[in-house]
Amino acid sequence: MAEIIWKDRKRIFFGLPWTFTKYSISEDRLFISTGFFSVKEDEVRLYRIMDVSLERKLWQRMCGLGTIKCCSADKTMGDFEIKNIKKSREVKEMLSNMVEDERTKKKVSSREFMDHESDEFDDYNEYDDHDTY
Repeated sequence: MAEIIWKDRKRIFFGLPWTFTKYSISEDRLFISTGFFSVKEDEVRLYRIMDVSLERKLWQRMCGLGTIKCCSADKTMGDFEIKNIKKSREVKEMLSNMVEDERTKKKVSSREFMDHESDEFDDYNEYDDHDTY
């Protein structure tokens, strides 16, 4: 098993860790474990995470918590959240840097879609002559 770099629990009111959701990050994976009687363990490879954002509602800021939202290309996880964790801003920055490092190491890039009409079709076509009017 890889060395765990960070771990925390989902927290409830006043930042108390009285839930059965655990999060941890190793050098190349993020793990989410949920449940008490029936435990479900999910993992996503860091290079499959495409976007990381932070949300901190008023009550979360008052308790020193935050939620990290991740958009991933993982088939089983898809988009997911790391909910109500301490030091969320620092964890988000650490995760974002680790994702970039893994993507660079694995030579993975994500394709940016250029769709300004919201028709769900990529507007860029490499065969179009964009210089001709």
